[in-house]
Amino acid sequence: MKTVYLSLGSNVGDREQMLRGALDELASPEARIVRVSSIYETEPVGRRSQRWFLNAVAEVQTDLFPVQLLNRIQRIELQLGRKRGVDQGPRLIDIDILFFGSFVIRTERLATPHPRAEERRFVLAPMAELAPEYRHPVSHRTMRELLGGLSGQEARKVLPPSWYTPVE
Repeated sequence: MKTVYLSLGSNVGDREQMLRGALDELASPEARIVRVSSIYETEPVGRRSQRWFLNAVAEVQTDLFPVQLLNRIQRIELQLGRKRGVDQGPRLIDIDILFFGSFVIRTERLATPHPRAEERRFVLAPMAELAPEYRHPVSHRTMRELLGGLSGQEARKVLPPSWYTPVE
């Protein structure tokens, strides 16, 4: 089993329910949700004239291969109604693989660690909450260090980690 960190975000409709629904769909014997961060409300990156996002990070234990996990995530996004449209635009649901163990993967379909994880407070704030000493597989800096070195991009905690209870 590998430890994987997934970023979840939504800024359309019932944002909290969308995050909850994504986690419920993801939970399975081959993708066990171990812990989930608090929910953070974060300002959009890029296209600022849109609703703020709700974001969280989930720690998952999986025996799926990276592309199998990616396929599953994309199916869940489609089931929940995501339609790919404007780059950095509004999202009903967005699920990204941030880290897949300590692997560095670069293919046409998948890149882990996520290429922009180090630049985004909506990733680093919940990651630093869940795994402050986790080291980025490329930069080797901890999540706490990366978050401490980031400026801008407002993020405020709006719900504690108890907002979601992983399915046993």
